[in-house]
Amino acid sequence: MNYDILFSFALATSVLAISPGPDNIYVLVQSITNGKSYGIATVCGLITGCIVHTTLLAFGVSAIIKANENVFLAIKILGALYLLYLAYKVYKSDAQLNLNTEVTPKKSLKGLFVQGFFMNVLNPKVTIFFLAFFPGFLFSETMSTLMQFYILGSIFMLVSFIIFSSIALLAGQIKRYITKHRNSGRVLKWLQIVVFVGIAVFILL
Repeated sequence: MNYDILFSFALATSVLAISPGPDNIYVLVQSITNGKSYGIATVCGLITGCIVHTTLLAFGVSAIIKANENVFLAIKILGALYLLYLAYKVYKSDAQLNLNTEVTPKKSLKGLFVQGFFMNVLNPKVTIFFLAFFPGFLFSETMSTLMQFYILGSIFMLVSFIIFSSIALLAGQIKRYITKHRNSGRVLKWLQIVVFVGIAVFILL
């Protein structure tokens, strides 16, 4: 078992979870407008949805690896290209962080959990991202690929839960910091680009 690969995966997941995206921005806005517990409920829904994507990936790609190693190699190459495409999209995007709380409807804790779950499960981009991200971090020659994908999925969910929950709990301070430091969005934008490109290069090499 290669623990260096697992550490690299956890580190990459951490940076991606911190970088501005639809999910963590939504958690931040819910926490600012409705309170920390509502942000946590949203986080729990989003993370629970990851179980579905991990299962689809684990069983689907594991079957592909058993059937044909060359097809798996093609998946990794396409995954790296997709990550480079994501880096380009981030590069072309606006660096300003939009924290518009005026259009956030009030929901119950259960309602936010369910919404977070379906936001994640019904988003095909999450499935594609998992397919691009996970295969490059298989870490053992002896353990089954199915188990490795579930371990990676568990690490991804744990790290994302910790960081997203921290965003919910520190929402007020984060908003004040972003308002005060206008360049924070630009820094996070370039950090995200570097991570996407770095993961793509890692997968290719």
